[in-house]
Amino acid sequence: SPSPQGPTVNFTLDLAQSANSALNTSGGSLASHGVVVANDGGTYISVAQSCTHQGCSVGYNSGGHDFVCPCHNGTYDSNGNVTGGPPPAPLKKYTVTQSGNILTIAG
Repeated sequence: SPSPQGPTVNFTLDLAQSANSALNTSGGSLASHGVVVANDGGTYISVAQSCTHQGCSVGYNSGGHDFVCPCHNGTYDSNGNVTGGPPPAPLKKYTVTQSGNILTIAG
Protein backbone atom coordinates (compact mmCIF):
# COMPACT_ATOMS: atom_id res chain seq x y z
CA SER A 1 0.00 0.00 0.00
CA PRO A 2 1.21 3.55 -0.64
CA SER A 3 3.15 5.36 2.07
CA PRO A 4 1.51 8.25 3.93
CA GLN A 5 2.36 11.60 2.37
CA GLY A 6 3.15 14.92 4.05
CA PRO A 7 5.93 17.31 5.08
CA THR A 8 8.41 16.69 7.88
CA VAL A 9 7.65 19.16 10.68
CA ASN A 10 8.60 20.05 14.24
CA PHE A 11 6.91 23.18 15.59
CA THR A 12 4.95 24.48 18.57
CA LEU A 13 1.63 26.25 19.00
CA ASP A 14 0.82 28.30 22.10
CA LEU A 15 -2.83 27.73 23.05
CA ALA A 16 -2.82 31.05 24.97
CA GLN A 17 -2.30 33.02 21.72
CA SER A 18 -5.48 34.28 20.04
CA ALA A 19 -4.29 32.95 16.65
CA ASN A 20 -4.55 29.42 18.06
CA SER A 21 -7.78 29.90 20.04
CA ALA A 22 -9.76 27.52 17.77
CA LEU A 23 -7.82 24.65 19.36
CA ASN A 24 -9.25 25.46 22.80
CA THR A 25 -12.68 24.22 21.70
CA SER A 26 -13.63 20.60 21.01
CA GLY A 27 -13.99 20.31 17.23
CA GLY A 28 -11.80 23.34 16.57
CA SER A 29 -8.93 23.12 14.11
CA LEU A 30 -6.32 25.16 12.30
CA ALA A 31 -3.75 24.74 9.55
CA SER A 32 -0.09 25.57 10.12
CA HIS A 33 3.21 24.49 8.52
CA GLY A 34 1.39 22.29 5.99
CA VAL A 35 -0.53 20.27 8.57
CA VAL A 36 -4.01 20.42 10.10
CA VAL A 37 -4.19 20.30 13.90
CA ALA A 38 -7.57 19.54 15.51
CA ASN A 39 -9.06 19.28 18.98
CA ASP A 40 -10.86 15.93 18.82
CA GLY A 41 -12.80 16.05 22.07
CA GLY A 42 -9.85 17.10 24.22
CA THR A 43 -7.29 14.99 22.35
CA TYR A 44 -5.16 16.78 19.78
CA ILE A 45 -4.64 15.12 16.40
CA SER A 46 -2.74 16.24 13.32
CA VAL A 47 -2.38 15.11 9.71
CA ALA A 48 -0.87 16.53 6.52
CA GLN A 49 -2.95 19.32 5.00
CA SER A 50 -2.62 18.39 1.30
CA CYS A 51 -4.98 15.74 -0.06
CA THR A 52 -3.04 12.90 -1.68
CA HIS A 53 -5.37 13.03 -4.71
CA GLN A 54 -4.73 16.48 -6.18
CA GLY A 55 -3.28 18.50 -3.32
CA CYS A 56 -6.36 20.43 -2.16
CA SER A 57 -6.40 21.45 1.50
CA VAL A 58 -8.25 19.03 3.75
CA GLY A 59 -10.26 20.24 6.71
CA TYR A 60 -11.31 18.68 9.99
CA ASN A 61 -14.92 17.48 10.23
CA SER A 62 -15.74 17.52 13.94
CA GLY A 63 -19.08 15.74 13.43
CA GLY A 64 -17.41 12.70 11.88
CA HIS A 65 -14.07 13.00 13.72
CA ASP A 66 -12.37 12.80 10.32
CA PHE A 67 -10.74 14.89 7.62
CA VAL A 68 -12.45 15.83 4.35
CA CYS A 69 -11.15 17.18 1.06
CA PRO A 70 -13.62 19.66 -0.48
CA CYS A 71 -12.42 19.16 -4.06
CA HIS A 72 -13.56 15.58 -4.74
CA ASN A 73 -15.00 14.47 -1.38
CA GLY A 74 -11.99 12.42 -0.36
CA THR A 75 -12.22 11.40 3.30
CA TYR A 76 -9.64 10.28 5.83
CA ASP A 77 -10.05 8.96 9.38
CA SER A 78 -8.40 10.61 12.39
CA ASN A 79 -5.22 8.61 11.68
CA GLY A 80 -5.03 9.85 8.07
CA ASN A 81 -6.19 6.58 6.48
CA VAL A 82 -8.32 6.88 3.33
CA THR A 83 -11.98 6.08 4.05
CA GLY A 84 -13.60 7.26 0.83
CA GLY A 85 -13.24 9.03 -2.50
CA PRO A 86 -10.32 9.15 -4.91
CA PRO A 87 -7.24 9.67 -2.66
CA PRO A 88 -4.58 7.10 -3.61
CA ALA A 89 -2.62 7.24 -0.35
CA PRO A 90 -3.13 8.08 3.33
CA LEU A 91 -2.21 11.41 4.89
CA LYS A 92 0.85 11.50 7.12
CA LYS A 93 -0.14 11.55 10.80
CA TYR A 94 1.87 13.66 13.25
CA THR A 95 2.60 13.27 16.93
CA VAL A 96 1.03 15.99 19.07
CA THR A 97 2.25 16.41 22.64
CA GLN A 98 0.99 18.97 25.14
CA SER A 99 2.91 20.66 27.94
CA GLY A 100 0.78 23.30 29.65
CA ASN A 101 -0.42 25.67 26.92
CA ILE A 102 2.18 24.49 24.40
CA LEU A 103 1.43 21.90 21.72
CA THR A 104 4.38 20.36 19.89
CA ILE A 105 3.62 18.86 16.47
CA ALA A 106 6.32 16.63 15.04
CA GLY A 107 6.80 13.97 12.42
